[in-house]
Amino acid sequence: MPVTPFQQNCCLLFDEDTLAGVVVDPGGDVDRILAAIADAGIRVEAIWLTHGHLDHAGGAMALKEALGVPIVGPHIADRGLLENIERQAAMYGVGGGFRNAYPDTWLGDGDSVSFGSHRFQVLHCPGHAPGHVVFYNRATRFLHAGDVLFQGSVGRTDLPGGDHAALIASIKEKLLPLGDDVTFVCGHGPGSTLGEERLHNPYLV
Repeated sequence: MPVTPFQQNCCLLFDEDTLAGVVVDPGGDVDRILAAIADAGIRVEAIWLTHGHLDHAGGAMALKEALGVPIVGPHIADRGLLENIERQAAMYGVGGGFRNAYPDTWLGDGDSVSFGSHRFQVLHCPGHAPGHVVFYNRATRFLHAGDVLFQGSVGRTDLPGGDHAALIASIKEKLLPLGDDVTFVCGHGPGSTLGEERLHNPYLV
C-alpha cells in the first residue's frame, strides 16, 4: 500500500494458509498499516527494512511498539541514515511522525530471513543507500527490490551515500543473474520482471 506523501510501497507479505507474515518498509501512516493488518488477519512476526531512508523506515519504531515485533535489517551501513530520519524529515519539510529507527538485527549479504515456511535470501545491494538490502524468495521466483530497481528506472543516487556505479553493479551482478522470470515489487510504483528490465530499462540496456 502506498504510504506517506512519498507514496512509498509498504508491503505485507504473508502465508495465505497460516496468515503468518511480515511488514516490509513501513515508512509511515502506521494507523493505515495496522488497519490493513487487522483486516487481513495477518499475524505479523517481524518488520523488515530494505534501507534507511525516512520514507521506508520512518514508521518502523511506532509499528514495532504497536505490534511488539522486532525490526530486521537493513545492512549496518545504513545505521547513520536510520539514526537521522527525523533530520531527514526536517530537511524535506514533512511532518507525519517520522522517527529514527533502531533495528534489533542487522543483515548481511547471504543471510536469510523467513516467516512461516517462506525463506528469503538477503542480498546487499548498495548504490541507492549504502546499506540497502533486497529479499529474494527462490521458491516463488519473487523479489522485493526496495529502491534498487523500478519499472523502467533505477533508484536515485543523488542522496547522501548514493553511488550510481555501485547501484548499476548491484543490479547487474546481484539481481539480473537471478533470472528473467523473477517478478519483483519495488519501493515506488508498479513492479515488473527482471527480464523485462534487462531488455528495456534504459539504465541497463
